[in-house]
Amino acid sequence: MNETSHYRFPPASAYRLNRCLFALKSDDAFRARFLEDADAAMSELELDAEDAAAVVRGDRDALLARGAHPYLVFMADLRLRIEREPVSFEFF
Repeated sequence: MNETSHYRFPPASAYRLNRCLFALKSDDAFRARFLEDADAAMSELELDAEDAAAVVRGDRDALLARGAHPYLVFMADLRLRIEREPVSFEFF
């Protein structure tokens, strides 16, 4: 099969970004700190300014362009939305 794969593995340079998204998805304490003070939470993980800005904005396209794993982008956004609007996900 000579077709080009549609999936690209995240580059090593995006490790901190993906680690942050994983923490937003999986770590209740980190997610709470992020919701309370996003800038302080971003500084904990030593994200560069562009990565941190994309995470705070929830800019899916910018995150993917910066090497974020699509699953982590989706799940981090979902978990943040559940925290911010718990009633809208009552039957999820």
